[in-house]
Amino acid sequence: MLSTLTFVYVLNFLDRQLLGILAKPIQDDLHITDGQLGLIGGLYFAFFYCFIAIPIGWLADRSNRITIVALACAIWSAATTACGLAATYPQLVVARMTVGFGEAGGVPPSYALITDTFPPGRRGIAFGIYNLGPPIGAAMGIAFGASIAAFFHWRDAFIAIGAVGVVTAILVRIFLREPARGSTDTVVHDAPVKARFWPTIGMFFTHPVLMLAALGSGATQFVTYGLGNFAVLFLIREKGMTLQEIAIWYALVVLVGMCTGMLVSGRVIDRFTQHSRRVYAIAPALSLAIAMPFYAAFVWSPGWPLALVLLTITMSFNYTYLSCSVALVQEEVRPDQRVLSGALLLLVMNFIGLGLGPTWVGAASDGFKAAGDTHSLRTALYTLLPAYPIAILLFFWLARVIRAQERTPA
Repeated sequence: MLSTLTFVYVLNFLDRQLLGILAKPIQDDLHITDGQLGLIGGLYFAFFYCFIAIPIGWLADRSNRITIVALACAIWSAATTACGLAATYPQLVVARMTVGFGEAGGVPPSYALITDTFPPGRRGIAFGIYNLGPPIGAAMGIAFGASIAAFFHWRDAFIAIGAVGVVTAILVRIFLREPARGSTDTVVHDAPVKARFWPTIGMFFTHPVLMLAALGSGATQFVTYGLGNFAVLFLIREKGMTLQEIAIWYALVVLVGMCTGMLVSGRVIDRFTQHSRRVYAIAPALSLAIAMPFYAAFVWSPGWPLALVLLTITMSFNYTYLSCSVALVQEEVRPDQRVLSGALLLLVMNFIGLGLGPTWVGAASDGFKAAGDTHSLRTALYTLLPAYPIAILLFFWLARVIRAQERTPA
């Protein structure tokens, strides 16, 4: 279950990041600006990805989650192939929005499936392994996408990777089996068989622990997605890297940096949350405080070798938050609310991070360029720095709420 869902997540993130990885040849071919690139990778994509996840999450809480994951994988993979066939910017926009529509059904059901497969005390490392999907997917996208674009054409990368996803979707539906809801919980929940839609939404948005986890994650993703969607373009334009160098060295940076953050955070929360659940909030807060100066140094660095070293350190601390927030939300709600709650977590953090981060960077870059800044993208990336202290404060606030919750008699 975990291996298969992680591979599906790899494809999910690979397809999502391919646009940013191939930004330079796409810009050259379709004649689009940084602002247009930010919109298509950010707000346009996130609009479908975030909001469609809510009805899909409600449906998955009431039906077969394996079927939802398989169908979602088939849709986003077919849409990825369509991206490779787009001849104009509007066609690419429609194809990318369809990718977002499909990907909305991939992650929330997977969160619940993993929770119902692993008991408390093992879920942290399970989510840490599952969340290797983004770094592996991004690294594969960089390595294969950049290589295919360098030796063939950027369109071939979209078509080939989309075809792999369609085959994977069929295999998922054939071989995976649905686990019983709540089967691994140590506490027996007195819950209805079918999740109720509006009460679950009301519970999530009025629950301080859930909302602070989502807002802190969203502020973090404002940096990670804002950087991630423009990192390749930045390294090529400002640091002088070629696509062939990107395919090797930047791919290794993403793989090592992000994987380290995911795995270490999973081990940390499994070990230390047995003593206090505040670790779910303290770990990402401290990690982001360490990451912030390294991020600033990465943007400033004069050459790409030093930049990649600094970016590796930045990424290893930037991604501690994800396993922490996912595990906290899944443990905080009833089994019948897990998929919808996971979708609501994604709604908040991805609308802020994925929707606004790349959109902001692209628009800021265009604005600085119009003002005569010859290093407009570099300046735009500096404007992401204030999101770090905001995220840190939100996670420390979350730690205080959890502390008060622990002190309150059950």
